[in-house]
Amino acid sequence: MTNGRFITLEGGEGTGKSTQARRLAARLRALGHDVVETREPGGSPGAEAVRHVLLSGAAEPLGPVAEALLFAAARADHVDTLIRPALAAGKIVICDRFIDSTRVYQGAVGQVESSLLDALEEMAAGDTRPDLTLILDVPPETGLARAAGRGMGDPDRFEKEGVAYHASVREAFLARAAGAPGRCVVVDATPDADVVAAAIAGIVASRLGLAVQAAAS
Repeated sequence: MTNGRFITLEGGEGTGKSTQARRLAARLRALGHDVVETREPGGSPGAEAVRHVLLSGAAEPLGPVAEALLFAAARADHVDTLIRPALAAGKIVICDRFIDSTRVYQGAVGQVESSLLDALEEMAAGDTRPDLTLILDVPPETGLARAAGRGMGDPDRFEKEGVAYHASVREAFLARAAGAPGRCVVVDATPDADVVAAAIAGIVASRLGLAVQAAAS
């Protein structure tokens, strides 16, 4: 058992996960909580190196099994060097993507066998699992338009896929939420970011008992 709290944000491309993770962290810090913000793939030096390989598309020709292995290797380093020590120190960890993304992108969509993903998840994360997962949801057309409008250069490995692919991703995330209602909450991410942030604050307060100030910082 850990003393801290572990919150993950999940969802397809362009759902606003990174923005909402930052806003939630700012709200919690304003109340005096010690918050660690991180992301996957990445979050630790070793995992950030793997992130470049994955998101550049360099591993794509190797297939979804190879991608799942790389995600697991990055996650193992991330959990061991950042997430688990932060939780043990009583901090709140907010992570942009975690195990659900692997289950969706490589599992449900990539068709990697669940038994392999089970083994990789146990190896990489062990008993370090989120207390709360916020699944941000928008129609795939909306998410792709938002991602394209960020002005971040060429689409990454997953952003470049078509609408049908991202529709499958959305369905898989919603199925994950339905299968774990005690941990997962679906958040309508189509409204203005302020509206979404307020909804997330309410969920965090009700699910984890963490009071979150009403105004964004």
